[in-house]
Amino acid sequence: MAAPTMNRAGSESGDSAVQTLTISKALNMGLRAAMEANPKVLMMGEDIGKLGGVFRITDGLQKDFGEQRVLDTPLAESGIIGTAVGLAIRGYRPVCEIQFDGFIFPGFDQIVSQVAKLHYRTQGRNKLPMVIRVPFGGGIGAVEHHSESPESYFAHTAGLKVVSCSNPTDAYWMIQQAIDCDDPVLFFEPKRRYYEKAPVDTTKAPGPLFESRVLRTGTAATLVGYGPMVRVCLDAAAAAAEDGTELEVIDLRTLSPLDLGPVYDSVRRTGRLVVVSEAPSESSITSEIAAKVQQECFYSLQAPVLRVTGFDTPYPPSKLEEEFLPDLDRVLHAVDRSLAW
Repeated sequence: MAAPTMNRAGSESGDSAVQTLTISKALNMGLRAAMEANPKVLMMGEDIGKLGGVFRITDGLQKDFGEQRVLDTPLAESGIIGTAVGLAIRGYRPVCEIQFDGFIFPGFDQIVSQVAKLHYRTQGRNKLPMVIRVPFGGGIGAVEHHSESPESYFAHTAGLKVVSCSNPTDAYWMIQQAIDCDDPVLFFEPKRRYYEKAPVDTTKAPGPLFESRVLRTGTAATLVGYGPMVRVCLDAAAAAAEDGTELEVIDLRTLSPLDLGPVYDSVRRTGRLVVVSEAPSESSITSEIAAKVQQECFYSLQAPVLRVTGFDTPYPPSKLEEEFLPDLDRVLHAVDRSLAW
């Protein structure tokens, strides 16, 4: 009998390649696979080496790849990003970890002034193949600056790619695809979903990086979400199905560029759209989706595009965050409003 083939992550092909993983473990394995495949891939961040990161996403990588490839940095996000820019220009593929979403703002100037613009400024001579990993969103009972949803800032910035995984399969494959990308990628990870499990096939990527995906088909209305809100949308669709209402659920996956083709197709069939996000609604990704769907699907819409989002306030203290975060009841209420229009 022929010996089993090995995939990029070192697992045997066939049934043994399907493993039940958490998002955190899938990210760890994806990072490991990228480092094994390319010696130019480096990791940088605060406490990512010996500690393995606050959420243990980089656990074991410094031990196996050494301190020259998995670097514990000072607490200086601007320095982390600035150093990564120089490394990327020199041909490396740095992966920077921002320990928590709210800590990204000291590096904001580097990201929007240098990372986003250098390729364009040099007329294509200098590529910036770097990834900035950002655990984002609330729901973990954390203190201020640990539960932000800053993705709209970066999706608005020309020159950056912005993606967000929502499940272990995408976590494993999307992080590798982001590292392989020659453009700078902001990689948003739903931190409160880190320990949710699902089967992952480590032998075959489920699709390209910059594509949205239909996760559940339906006819009554379309639900669109990304990152931590995808689970909420799926739970809402399951609850609605018990009452005979079939909702279609789409995971955006890519926030810049937005891949709205599947959304347009869905809305043209269902006639209704509810967009869900933890971020505040003002000048957000949800408002961009609403505007584009209204423009492209005007004659198919049977109700206005509705949005279920965080409120337009700073993120509240942890005791109040369940009132702030969109949940199943708020999503179903929006669906009921849409169906009653």
